[in-house]
Amino acid sequence: MSAVLGFIAIMTLIVGWWFAQQGLAVKPWLQVDGPAGAIQRDGPRYVPAQIGLGVFLAVVGSLFALLITGYLLRSEGGDWRAMPLPWLVWPNTLALVASGAALEWALSAARAGALDKARSGVLVALAGTALFLVGQFVTWRMLAASGNFVNSGPADSFFYLMTAAHGLHIIGGMVALARSHDRILRGERLDRIQISVELSTIYLLFMLFVWVLLLMVLSGGAAEFLALCGQILFDGGVP
Repeated sequence: MSAVLGFIAIMTLIVGWWFAQQGLAVKPWLQVDGPAGAIQRDGPRYVPAQIGLGVFLAVVGSLFALLITGYLLRSEGGDWRAMPLPWLVWPNTLALVASGAALEWALSAARAGALDKARSGVLVALAGTALFLVGQFVTWRMLAASGNFVNSGPADSFFYLMTAAHGLHIIGGMVALARSHDRILRGERLDRIQISVELSTIYLLFMLFVWVLLLMVLSGGAAEFLALCGQILFDGGVP
């Protein structure tokens, strides 16, 4: 139970930090009028799409937090049988990391006005995410070949459910990437292209973070770490 509490506390801290970074806790009614009557606003300004993405990511994060919490609670049952984690998940992770790096490069190029480089970065990210999805499908086939089906046990069911939910969100990210690529090809205004690539980058990096978290939980490496965090946070000391 301490592992679950530790996980919830960590997720709460991360979400609170993220909202603080996005300026969503700013109280506009407390802002002070300047000498010329203009409103003085502290911090960066965000377009509605950025705020919308932030709210959407909070919802997606809550979904995966619930899945992980359910996994940790169910793993304490007496009939829990750990399943082998296919080796292919590690190369798949590298494909997703490469996609995130390519998007960071594309975003830097878009901000510098180098749209050809930005387009290349978006294409590489698209290829990386497609490779990740193909690798995940092959992982499912490897599990089925070894007798680990979706109904073979609670651990198997959670693996298929978590990876399927994550894969669907990756497909959504690929749609966003395709739209960014289309905006570059059609030669839209530079600020619109920059926002589009930036939103795609934030989304894909968030899904990379979620995948790393899922991988830690599914591999069993997160249980002891979360239990330690829960003990520190709620008991006030290291065991």
